[in-house]
Amino acid sequence: MNLDEKDLTIYHVVVNHEEQYSVWPENKKIPNGWKTVGKTGKKDFCLEYIDEVWTDMRPLSLRKQMAAAQERSKNAG
Repeated sequence: MNLDEKDLTIYHVVVNHEEQYSVWPENKKIPNGWKTVGKTGKKDFCLEYIDEVWTDMRPLSLRKQMAAAQERSKNAG
C-alpha cells in the first residue's frame, strides 16, 4: 500500500510571490507570503493540479530578469 493512500489529510494548493507552488495542510495556518489558489483536496489531487499549472519552475524574478536581458540583447543588435 502506498503511504499516500493512508494520508487522509486535506491540502490547499498555495503559491508565493515568486509563483512557486506547494501544498499545505488545511488544518494549519498558511505561512506569511503564501496564498491559496482555490484548489483543495487530497495530496495527489493537489499535486496533479500543480503539475498542470506550474510549467516553468524558475522563480518569477528570474524569469523577469532573463526576459529583460533578452530584450536588451535584441535592442543592442
